[in-house]
Amino acid sequence: MATPPPPSAPHRPYVREHHGDAVEDPYWWMRDLEDPDLLAYLEAENAYADAGTAHLAPLRRTLFDEIKARVKEDDLSVPVASGPWWYFSRTAEGKQYATQVRAPRTDGTGRPDPEGAALPGEEVVVDGNVEAGDSEFFSMGALTVSHDHRLVAFAVDTAGDERFDLTVREVASGRVLDTAVTRIGYGCEFSRDGRFVFYTRVDDAWRPFQLWRHRVGTDAAEDVLVHQEDDERFWMGVGSSRDERWLMLSLGSKTTSEVHLLDSSDPEGTWRVVAPRREGVEYDVEPADDRLLVVHNTDTPESDLAWAPLEATSHEQWVPLLSSGDGERFVGVDAFDTATVLSLRTGGLTALRVLPRDVTSVSGHGTPWDVQVDQPVHSIGLGDNPEPDQTAIQVVVESWTTPRTVLDVDLATGARTELKRQPVLGGFDPADYEESREWASAPDGTSVPVSVVRHRSVSADGSNPGLLSAYGAYEISSDPYFSVARLGLLDRGVVFAVAHVRGGGEMGRRWYDDGKLHAKTNTFTDTVAAAEYLVASGWVAADRLGIEGGSAGGLLVGAVLNLAPERFRVAHAAVPFVDALTTILQPELPLTVGEWEEWGDPLHDPEVYARMRAYSPYENLRATRYPAILATSSLHDTRVYVTEPAKWVARLRETVTNDPADRPVLLRTEMSAGHGGRSGRYAAWEQVAWEWAFVLDQLGATERVEPLSG
Repeated sequence: MATPPPPSAPHRPYVREHHGDAVEDPYWWMRDLEDPDLLAYLEAENAYADAGTAHLAPLRRTLFDEIKARVKEDDLSVPVASGPWWYFSRTAEGKQYATQVRAPRTDGTGRPDPEGAALPGEEVVVDGNVEAGDSEFFSMGALTVSHDHRLVAFAVDTAGDERFDLTVREVASGRVLDTAVTRIGYGCEFSRDGRFVFYTRVDDAWRPFQLWRHRVGTDAAEDVLVHQEDDERFWMGVGSSRDERWLMLSLGSKTTSEVHLLDSSDPEGTWRVVAPRREGVEYDVEPADDRLLVVHNTDTPESDLAWAPLEATSHEQWVPLLSSGDGERFVGVDAFDTATVLSLRTGGLTALRVLPRDVTSVSGHGTPWDVQVDQPVHSIGLGDNPEPDQTAIQVVVESWTTPRTVLDVDLATGARTELKRQPVLGGFDPADYEESREWASAPDGTSVPVSVVRHRSVSADGSNPGLLSAYGAYEISSDPYFSVARLGLLDRGVVFAVAHVRGGGEMGRRWYDDGKLHAKTNTFTDTVAAAEYLVASGWVAADRLGIEGGSAGGLLVGAVLNLAPERFRVAHAAVPFVDALTTILQPELPLTVGEWEEWGDPLHDPEVYARMRAYSPYENLRATRYPAILATSSLHDTRVYVTEPAKWVARLRETVTNDPADRPVLLRTEMSAGHGGRSGRYAAWEQVAWEWAFVLDQLGATERVEPLSG
């Protein structure tokens, strides 16, 4: 049966005018998410995508089955000590979501091994499967336990719009105490006595801008507004210190931050500003017993570490403790009774530096040392470490080919003990795969790191299929991580590569600054350079390279395709920010005003307008052959409206010269999902199998290089 013709979106005349530039936009009407014509169009696109990929159903099933066969479905996390309990999570075969549980902690006994049967006295804290019910989507935005471990507060979203309803419950009895607070933002915290819960609310642009105090068990109409942030660039978040002595309100734009503290034992008291905001200065605060630790960028873009008196109210009270070295970027700090742990980047990778506490020294710390990692290309970070008096910390290490591994690291000796390595079934052997960090040369001569991951049977002979991934925005780094699903690509001979382009944070703050605002095009030309390197080095055949990216990485995909469509055979753009200029011109939309510090303000600055006009994917399509394109989106995504990929696909179809039978352009929208796609692990596996089946088919890489072991 022949594939039906692609849907045709209606044209409605509209002209966007700014700074003397008039742009016809016949799909402007798609901004109305409740327009029946838009919903009908999305449904038609889904039907077209299903029809055009019907032949891939067996491959999708195979990919899903391979993922499922690799995963230990009945599994659990490493138990973490907190007060009189061990907290951990369980997953069960056939269940979409994890169950958070706890078991009594007995003095003198070590960490329990709860493999299999429940431990004596084990209690369910929150069962995600029960809370999800029959909802097609489920996400938990907050989960916190009161200081006395009697109560749990958690917030649930069953639509995908990142607005959460709050529940407070007694853990032991399961008795619900409060459901009065609804439609809150991420995060909530108890006061020390458990009588109050602090939470954030969002404005019409989906920005967390208010902090509220709610007395448990009362009407939400009686809640008290604690703080309102009127600067539209700033978001807020609420948290607590490790010792639960302090409640913490963090306010931040893309370039400036401010932290407020409140004694958690005085929930109705007055919050104190640690240091009033100064434009362009970012700082994070960590209460450390009798002092505050501060990571800040006052003197260097890569940040330094300072300490301040516990009662500090000004940056003038900050005392230097440790300066970042060449090639280093200080990211954050965690305080324990016997040591301080600094998170940083060095040489393009993550690292942890331990500063032993030494009360005899002027700084209060001894000689620092770094936690050792065996893999040359890796990610390392702190795991769950809730207790200030821990003498060992939980550390998580992984790489592109090494499964996620949880270690216990002794703060006094540095000795490492492996607590758990992510189980990978089906005969997985890490020696079957290889990874390397390589370097591409950008047009301006900058060396751009590229991670290259492949099956051991693959050689650089110029014949291989390849998939290039990139992001490059917000100083977010594309650090190495292990993926069971990715094995399905590698086992089919696909060379998987990640371009660590400017705009991300891999090489420090300057790397980010060189890929934002006026320098944004570096992000795109770096990606093209990485693609050219993969071909020139022999890792990938010139006619078998794909590209993928999501959100701001979707903007990257669209911009790169406009620059060099001939470089790629297939592209997957997930929840792509492809109509960036139109969106950033509308300050009433979610995220927009805060985004001006990332992209610039095209509404008021004609130079910024011209710059974005020159790279915004929707505005710069060319009448030439593009790769096969799959755009994926979610109807309830509040970060990148479905409007953007829908408009982009409609304009692609009427602009590019592709033969739809050979290089189709598809739009697939999840009708019950958010920015991160479908929820639930089985649903997520089905989604990734759908997407990668399309990519593999276009790359001619549907067959495994060796069979999956049993």
